[in-house]
Amino acid sequence: MSRPIINNKNYTEVFITIRLYAILDMREIDQTLITYIWVDLAWLNEYIKWKRDDFCGIEYITIPTSYLWIPDITIEEMTEKDKASPSPYLSIYHNGRVEFRNDQVVLSTCKMHVYKFPFDTQSCNLSFKSIFHDDKEIYLRNNSINNSTVTELSRKMMHTQYEWLFIDMSVNNEVVEGYGFNQTVVIYTITMKRRSVLYVANFILPVLFFLLLDLSSFLISDTGGEKLGFKVTVLLAVTVMQLLLNEILPSSSDSIPLIAVYCIGIFALMLLSLLEAILVKHLIEKEDETDGDRSLGENSGNNQGGHNFYSCFREIRRLSHHASVDEVSSHETPSVSLSRKGSSSILTEVSFALEKVSDELQETRKTMTLLSSNRNAEGK
Repeated sequence: MSRPIINNKNYTEVFITIRLYAILDMREIDQTLITYIWVDLAWLNEYIKWKRDDFCGIEYITIPTSYLWIPDITIEEMTEKDKASPSPYLSIYHNGRVEFRNDQVVLSTCKMHVYKFPFDTQSCNLSFKSIFHDDKEIYLRNNSINNSTVTELSRKMMHTQYEWLFIDMSVNNEVVEGYGFNQTVVIYTITMKRRSVLYVANFILPVLFFLLLDLSSFLISDTGGEKLGFKVTVLLAVTVMQLLLNEILPSSSDSIPLIAVYCIGIFALMLLSLLEAILVKHLIEKEDETDGDRSLGENSGNNQGGHNFYSCFREIRRLSHHASVDEVSSHETPSVSLSRKGSSSILTEVSFALEKVSDELQETRKTMTLLSSNRNAEGK
């Protein structure tokens, strides 16, 4: 059960090979990576050797893992232990080589750079090291020839990639100084690229369409209140999109992502458009009030009697309007209803005649004013 060496001064050389089977998920909000990997460990047991000819040509045997020593290799970035049980067997070859193969789902931390989201490329590390032993006892090294071999092995085994597209995987060794000892760490770097088509179709284009809708609102008339209501509705829609973006991006990002700047810029343009519509609406209403006061003053200065005539005309028109919209109650007889309808039609004809008379009086007043000004000019 102890480290399988004859001389205690020697170290056990452990070879490690990692193959990436699937990229299950990448959580941007808490910056974690979920991968499914195959881990192959190999080392030399100096106490177990046999000649194949003496044992019927047996090259290797398989025994339970509880019978022999296994190196304590762990992943430094792993935040949650795999719930599945490790492989219960290991293989022993006739020359003393021991191999242990295990597949596991790894939940590890990964510092993400989301400045170019959703067109970003992420690189996440899986660092393998021994928990208790230093380089004098266990020397960990990768069993791969070069980075292209590691990438090709993973690419052949890759079955599922979901949102992320696997690009390559590199490996390097790094010596870490601990409390009085040195320890070799094998670091596998997984490089992957996000599939951005879904984000473009579901987020970037809808926000751009909202901006185009806001620009098209300039064709709506400023006299009514429909333009302001339309602009406020579009502005609220962009606000909802920003809330959805806030749930995706991590809050601990070092810089503001470009997509956030994009949304803030569109929101600012739409806000300025809304303020412009409010200002134009206010100026139009103020101008209408000024024109109404000016026309009222001119009419009162030209003819004081005309004011009484127009007031009488408005009263007659109001009475005719009320008479036309009254309904026949359930207790009235048809004769009363007919008499009311007749009186209503008479009042309506009277109001129309008065309108015509008022228009003719205004034309006559303008003509008299023009003639008087011409006479004064000739007399001078």
